[in-house]
Amino acid sequence: MKVSTADAELFFKLMWSLQFYVNQKLQVLPDLDSLEDYQLYPLEERFLLRNTLWENPNLIGTYVAENPQQFPEEELAIVQKWERHIAGTFQIFRHLKKHSIFIGENNQVYGVLGLHDSLEDALYGRPLPLMVNTVLLPFKGQIVYDGILNSYNVYFGSGIRSELNDIYMTAKQNKRIITTLEPELSPPTPISKEPIKDWGPVVDEVVNATNSLKGGPVIQNAAFRLLRASAALAQSAVNEPDNLDELWKLEKLVRTALTHLQTVLNRAER
Repeated sequence: MKVSTADAELFFKLMWSLQFYVNQKLQVLPDLDSLEDYQLYPLEERFLLRNTLWENPNLIGTYVAENPQQFPEEELAIVQKWERHIAGTFQIFRHLKKHSIFIGENNQVYGVLGLHDSLEDALYGRPLPLMVNTVLLPFKGQIVYDGILNSYNVYFGSGIRSELNDIYMTAKQNKRIITTLEPELSPPTPISKEPIKDWGPVVDEVVNATNSLKGGPVIQNAAFRLLRASAALAQSAVNEPDNLDELWKLEKLVRTALTHLQTVLNRAER
C-alpha cells in the first residue's frame, strides 16, 4: 500500500523543491534561505507553504519552465503532471493490499498509495471511515497524496457507513475505482482468455421445469411461485445481462413472490 523507498525519496525531493520555489516567488517564509533548511522546518510552517502551492497551482508550470534545480526531463514531467491534482475532503473507507480506498466528491472512488509509510501506518491504525483533507497527485502511473493528511474527528453512523460501502461496492462492481490520474500510462484492459460458460441451456431447462410446478398446499404453491420468479430472473440475467429494465422488472416479481411466501408462513398455525 505504499510506493518504493526510492520513489518516496524522489517524490519528496521534487515536492520540497517545488514548495521552496513557491516560497522564493511569494515570500511566505521570508527567513527561509535554502532548500536544505526548508527540509528541517517544522511541519506547521511546511504546511503553510504547502497550502500556498495549491492556492497557486499556476506556479507548477513556471517551475517546470525555469527548472531551478536542473532536474532531468523525466523528473520535471512528474512535477508537470501535478497540475492534475485533486484537492478536497475525502473519506478513507478501507485499506486494501493494493491501495487505500478514498471516496471523494461526486462519489468518485480512488485507490491511493502511501509514501514512506502505508496510509494505515501513517494514520496509526485509526478506525475507518476517516474524513481527511488532502491533495491527490499522479505519480508514476499511480495515485499518492501530497504528504499531508488533515483528519477530522467525525463520527460516522451506521447509515453513512452503509452509504459509503454502497458507493465503494458500486465502483468496484462497475470497475470504476480510479487508480491513476495519468490515463495515458494506463495499460489496456486485459481481455480474459478464460471462456465464459454458457449457462443458457441449463437455465432454460430450469425455467421449463419450474413452469409446471403449480398448485398443491398453499405453502408449497407459494414456494413454487418464488421458484418460478427466481428462475425467470436467472434466465434473463444469463440471456440479457445488459437489459437492466427487464432485470429490475423480474426482480420486483421475485420480491413480490418472497413477500407472499413470508405472509403465508406467518399465517400458518403451528
